Amino acid sequence: MIYSSTSIFALERYQDSFFFLKRHAAFLLLGILLAFLAMSFDYRKLTGISKPFLAVSLFLLVLVLIPGIGTEVSGAQRWFKFKFMSFQPSELANLALIIYTADFISRKENYIKTFFKGFLPPMAVLGFTAILILMQPDLGTTVSIGVVIVIMLFVSGVRWSYLISLFLVSLPALYILIFAVPYRRARIMAFLNPWLDPKGSGFQIIQSQIALGSGGIFGIGLGYSKQKLFYLPAAHTDYIFSIIGEEMGLLGTVGLIILFMLFIQQGLKIIRNAPDKFGYFLSLGLVLMFCLNTVINIGVSCGLLPTKGLPLPFISYGGSSLMFDMVSVGILLNIARTGEYP
Repeated sequence: MIYSSTSIFALERYQDSFFFLKRHAAFLLLGILLAFLAMSFDYRKLTGISKPFLAVSLFLLVLVLIPGIGTEVSGAQRWFKFKFMSFQPSELANLALIIYTADFISRKENYIKTFFKGFLPPMAVLGFTAILILMQPDLGTTVSIGVVIVIMLFVSGVRWSYLISLFLVSLPALYILIFAVPYRRARIMAFLNPWLDPKGSGFQIIQSQIALGSGGIFGIGLGYSKQKLFYLPAAHTDYIFSIIGEEMGLLGTVGLIILFMLFIQQGLKIIRNAPDKFGYFLSLGLVLMFCLNTVINIGVSCGLLPTKGLPLPFISYGGSSLMFDMVSVGILLNIARTGEYP
C-alpha cells in the first residue's frame, strides 16, 4: 500500500517511483532491530530511567521550538530534519510519559487516591508536556496522550471526583483551543458539513469519502486508485486507510480492522498476564495508545471524527512513527515473555 499510494507522486517529485517504498522498508528493518533490542533486557529496568527519559523528551520538545533547530512544515514546528529521516519528539514524549506514569502508579499505589501525592504529580507532568506539544502546535497528539494517561490513572484507582473536576476544568480550555484558532474551527465546521467548503476545509474529508465509496465491496484493484492522483492530500500518511478502501474495497478495510482487533486482543492478554503492576500499567498505556490512534485515524478517514493528523499505526508511511510503534511492540513482547502469557 505504501508503494501503491506513493509511486506516481514519488515519480513526479523525485523521479523514482520506489522512493517512499525504499525508505519505508529501511525504517521497517530498523524498527524490527529496535523491537528486538526492546525485548532483550528486563523491562523493569525502565523504572530506573523513567524520569531521565522523560526529562530528555521534554528537553527535545523545547529544542524543536527554537527557530533554526526545529523544522517548520505547513506552519507547524514539530520535526527535527536529518538527511535520511525526520524525527518528531512528541512521539518520544508519548512513550516517555507512558513509562513515567506506569512507574509512578506502581511506586505510589498507596497514595494514588490522594490529591497531592497521587493525582497532582502526574497531572503536572502531563500538563507541562501538553503545553510544549500545543506550542508546536499539535492538538491531536495532545488530546491522544492526555486520554491515555487519564485512563491509566482511572484504572489505577484515582478518585472519580478528581477526574470529573479535571474534565470540567479542561472543557473551557479545549473550547478556546479549537474555536479561537481559525484552521481548527474550520476543521470542526468541515467535519459537521464538509460540503459548506468543498474546495477548502472540507476537501480532504470529501475526497476521503469518495475514495472509500468508490471501492465498493471488492475495490477497484490494487494500484488503480484515482484519489491518490493528487486529489487526496496525505494519501500515504493520514489517509492511507481511504486508499486501502478504494483499491481493496470493504473486504480490505474490514480485513485490516480485524487485524487491528486481533492485535489489541493479544495486547489485552499481555495486560492481564503482566507479572507486576509496572508491567500491567505500561502494557495498558501502550495498548491504549495503539487503540486510540487506530480509532482516530480510521474515524477521520470515514468522516466520523474531525481531522487530527495522526498516522495509522504500522500502515501509514513515516520514519520515526513506525520505529516508535515497533519499539512499543518490543516492550509489549518483553512484558509478555516475562509474564505467564499463554
